[in-house]
Amino acid sequence: MDEIDNLKKTILNEYPRLHARDKFKFACHPGVECFNECCSDVNIFLTPYDIIRMKNRLGIDSREFLKKYTLTPIEKSQKHPVVMMKMTEDEKKRCHFVTEEGCSIYSDRPWPCRMYPLGFASPSDKNKKDEDEFYFLMKEDVCKGFEEDREWTVEDWMNDQEVREYNELGELFKEVSLHPYLEGARELPPEKMEMFYLVCYDIDTFRRFVLESSFLDRFEVEKDIIDKIREDDVELFKFGIRWLKFSLYGEPTMKINQQATDKIKGETKKQA
Repeated sequence: MDEIDNLKKTILNEYPRLHARDKFKFACHPGVECFNECCSDVNIFLTPYDIIRMKNRLGIDSREFLKKYTLTPIEKSQKHPVVMMKMTEDEKKRCHFVTEEGCSIYSDRPWPCRMYPLGFASPSDKNKKDEDEFYFLMKEDVCKGFEEDREWTVEDWMNDQEVREYNELGELFKEVSLHPYLEGARELPPEKMEMFYLVCYDIDTFRRFVLESSFLDRFEVEKDIIDKIREDDVELFKFGIRWLKFSLYGEPTMKINQQATDKIKGETKKQA
């Protein structure tokens, strides 16, 4: 994670800052010399919504997707679990989904793939005057897309790449991944790390946890929410954020069913 922190510092200090109406030239298509080269030996960190879109596109369970296509790096300094794409084991270490014609899941590709060549950054120093979030160009030597004549504004590019829903759910993810509880040296204990992973990445297993355990007996959950989370992964993720705020950080986002809890306690005492 130190490498990532150093990269962030470099971006904040050295990269030219772009905003919505700023322009740049770029195009990617099979006629570009480097087509598909950026899909090999690259670190792609996945958001919860990335995983929802990709596993549904493939028609598989989140647990199967995570096992087959992802890695979960573990480092001392990280505050919560992160998930990244696993490359193939061939010489080029290509993405599992790249073909000669391009990305085989293009309409459901992850946020970093949609954004390229734009990067996104936000100053971490709250005391700085220029603290607006900003975009920057990730110009890599291998990429010839910058030699194309197609001109974009940052806003046009974002609309063309259809990142609005990704960004909206990304902001929701930030509410737990950048929570004030995690500031400084505070860490989540192992059981809470597991719950974070379950909710944010293994969404289908989280659904079973909610619907097939005593969860709904222990907590008061609105009926319309229960109906939605049975089928809708996005609604389930939104509910999961509520649950993480309660279970990880102690926020009053859930209401305990006291009657059911008292009943369970009574039954436990009888068994004892």
